[in-house]
Amino acid sequence: MTQHHPAAVAALRRWEDAGAIWRVIGRRGGTLVIGLYECTGGDEVDRIVSDDPDLLRFVAEREG
Repeated sequence: MTQHHPAAVAALRRWEDAGAIWRVIGRRGGTLVIGLYECTGGDEVDRIVSDDPDLLRFVAEREG
């Protein structure tokens, strides 16, 4: 499932709080594609696609 929503930062925080893993798997312009993975880092179970400026800042802080 691919999600296009403005609450992406909250979704990533919930994902992390549950012990799961996320990775940036694509960038195009101001849009991020983030894969949501099982706790083991194995299979991708969902994706978030968003151009939310808060998400861009959140990810940049994690990568910096």
